Amino acid sequence: MMADKFDLARYIDHTLLKPEATRADIEKLCAEARRYSFAAVCVNPVYVKPAARYLRGSSVGLCAVVGFPLGAAGAAVKAFETERAVADGASEIDMVAHIGALKEGREESLLEEIAAVVRAASGRPVKVILETALLSDGEKITACRAARQGGAKFVKTSTGFGPGGATARDVRLLKEAVGTGLEVKASGGVRTREAALEMIAAGAARIGTSSGVVIIGG
Repeated sequence: MMADKFDLARYIDHTLLKPEATRADIEKLCAEARRYSFAAVCVNPVYVKPAARYLRGSSVGLCAVVGFPLGAAGAAVKAFETERAVADGASEIDMVAHIGALKEGREESLLEEIAAVVRAASGRPVKVILETALLSDGEKITACRAARQGGAKFVKTSTGFGPGGATARDVRLLKEAVGTGLEVKASGGVRTREAALEMIAAGAARIGTSSGVVIIGG
């Protein structure tokens, strides 16, 4: 599969989620996203408001992470965090699923928290981060079902802070599980053009990466 760098840029969520990130780093991230016409930037909630200023007038989306990186906050907390991010200017939400609920088979609990975040997002796309390296294939499929029923628009492989990142196998499995109604975002360890193209070929509609400029050869 071939794609020029401009086509590839439209798949990329240009990401900076490190705890040591500064406002100057976020400004640089947004300038790069504008320059290369990335799909979105992805930042921690504290930086949504300044990022919205830096992106004003551009076509670049603004994604905020919620319940990041462990997913261990309650549904009401994630919903409130979503509401604040939306008020500050977020156009997309990437929420970390409660991994423990998945491991225990509590699909209804997972569905409830996804639906709560979707409601709080008020029509903005919600991507559900599964942390696939911690899950069995059956648990991944269960999470995809909950994401679909809860009104999410994407499932996402990883936070980038877990024990493993995106694999083409997982992207294919998730895409098969969600069918045509949802999309898959591959995130975690995607650092080269070759890796990004492999994920797209496997079915990813978005690539979450801090290496966007490198990937497109900018």
